[in-house]
Amino acid sequence: MKTINHWIGGKPVEGVSGNFGPVYNPATGAQEKQVAFASVEEVDAAVRTAKEAFRSWGTSSLAKRTSVLFKYRELVDAHRDELAQLITAEHGKVHSDALGEVARGLEIVELACGIPEKLKGELSTQVSTRVDVASIRQSLGVVAGITPFNFPAMVPMWMFPIAIACGNTFVLKPSEKVPSAAFKLAELAAEAGLPDGVLNIVNGDKVAVDALLEHPDVAAVSFVGSTPIARYIHTTGTTHGKRVQALGGAKNHMLVLPDADLDLAADSAINAAYGSAGERCMAISVVVAVGDTADPLIGKIKERADKLRIGPGDDPASEMGPLITKAHRDKVASYVTGAAAQGADVVIDGTGYTVEGYENGHWIGVSLLDNVTPEMDAYRDEIFGPVLSVVRVETYEQAIELMNSSPWGNGTAIFTRDGGAARRFQLEVEAGMVGVNVPIPVPVGYHSFGGWKDSLFGDHHIYGNDGVHFYTRGKVVTTRWPDPSDGGINLGFPRNH
Repeated sequence: MKTINHWIGGKPVEGVSGNFGPVYNPATGAQEKQVAFASVEEVDAAVRTAKEAFRSWGTSSLAKRTSVLFKYRELVDAHRDELAQLITAEHGKVHSDALGEVARGLEIVELACGIPEKLKGELSTQVSTRVDVASIRQSLGVVAGITPFNFPAMVPMWMFPIAIACGNTFVLKPSEKVPSAAFKLAELAAEAGLPDGVLNIVNGDKVAVDALLEHPDVAAVSFVGSTPIARYIHTTGTTHGKRVQALGGAKNHMLVLPDADLDLAADSAINAAYGSAGERCMAISVVVAVGDTADPLIGKIKERADKLRIGPGDDPASEMGPLITKAHRDKVASYVTGAAAQGADVVIDGTGYTVEGYENGHWIGVSLLDNVTPEMDAYRDEIFGPVLSVVRVETYEQAIELMNSSPWGNGTAIFTRDGGAARRFQLEVEAGMVGVNVPIPVPVGYHSFGGWKDSLFGDHHIYGNDGVHFYTRGKVVTTRWPDPSDGGINLGFPRNH
């Protein structure tokens, strides 16, 4: 059985802890690989290597860093299909979705290629007699990233390209469920000419996570995952003196007003709720239907949902793949049966879905719940699966009150033809990312990604300008130089230095 090991100092390093985790193919349910789990000593070795590499990389020129990143961008682009195949094999998402993930990660690599513009700094001259003041940004040192299973390539690329472009060195702890894509990204970085030790990978479980959070030589930690773990990462990391950005979970609402284009809204609800089998923090999990909107909208959603093709991710005909593990599949199914017991109407029940020839896979069909209320578990919890709830309200004001009462504030959307209503919504809703007739408002690379409330712990969103600021710290330099007219003899020809 193939073993996924660590990547330290620019090369694969075999795990020596003796602990391994299984890596499954979700479509078949079979274990196809194993991944080495790092001990505290192995994490320490990766951090030491990164710290040593920082001595030269941290003082390297912007020209050198960007030359490596431009080459890296070319290599990732050339290998995007291979990366997508690795993602599909371990996560289960369909190939087209995996390709889209790689493309969104490449946006951040491209942003990192333009790091000289982001690190220009500022200068004020003659603030006092012969005194100038400059503001500059400098790298932190060794930084770490802890990434989730649902985007094995994209989320790591949200972190390390900007971090290393800013002059830091990086230790990545990817999800142990999907380790191969991150390993391939590291191989491509080495091929691009990234010096040994600048990017390192340690695989593992909580032992590796805690070792990074507690390590005195790790200056900052980035995290994407569930809210309980994000809270733990933030608390533990900051307790140990680290800068932390920890992005948590979500319960994203999509508000549909009576004047909305219901065909567009139905298409968007299908795409946002069931894409990637609902395993994404920006998935729409609640449709808030105002007035008489619910009945026709539910009919259109059901009509579309009944035609979805669910199957293995490597089948070009598949539009949705399996869930990541059998345990997660069973948990998602329990919310559908639980909602029925709590009084919701199950319009579509996907819990009994199987795929012929792949009966042991982690399959579940799409589910659609109507007349969901805020007291129900299906509304209160982040399900992280293909379950869409419909909540009925009479007015816009009731909808806003409902949405803003949620403990999460990641993403949200409104569907309407009324520009005034859309403008009011974007100002009043308590969420970090807002879509107007856009169901999944994930920002492009030069804007930052992040939510409010329990969807974010820390002061910085990820990538964009916030990402650059997170991976650097400011310094202000005040200088005074004597003017040549103050005296002295110099007969030499004036030269620029």
